Amino acid sequence: MLKITILKNLLGIVSDEKDTILQFILDDVEETILNYCNICELPEGLVNTAYRMAMDIYRNENIGNEEGSSGDITSIKEGDITVNFSNSSNNIVFANSVLKNYIFQLRKYRRLSK
Repeated sequence: MLKITILKNLLGIVSDEKDTILQFILDDVEETILNYCNICELPEGLVNTAYRMAMDIYRNENIGNEEGSSGDITSIKEGDITVNFSNSSNNIVFANSVLKNYIFQLRKYRRLSK
């Protein structure tokens, strides 16, 4: 149900070089929603939420970069040049919290597990 072309348009991506990464993200988001809600099919009411989750994951997890991210620059000192980066484990914290950002929308569709 989720379409890669829609996600690409939302992210402003025009080339096809990231299609595999974007498809992985869409599949992961759909799987996460289905597992959390204990349902077999993504309801129409969660499609926009799924795209928002996918956009957040794409923008914050740096999927597809084999070197990973050294983190954002947190401080720069000019004398004797010092540059400090945030810890890349912040991405792990983000990955664990993305579902929590959408719990309110997902709860409406959640079923008790059998």
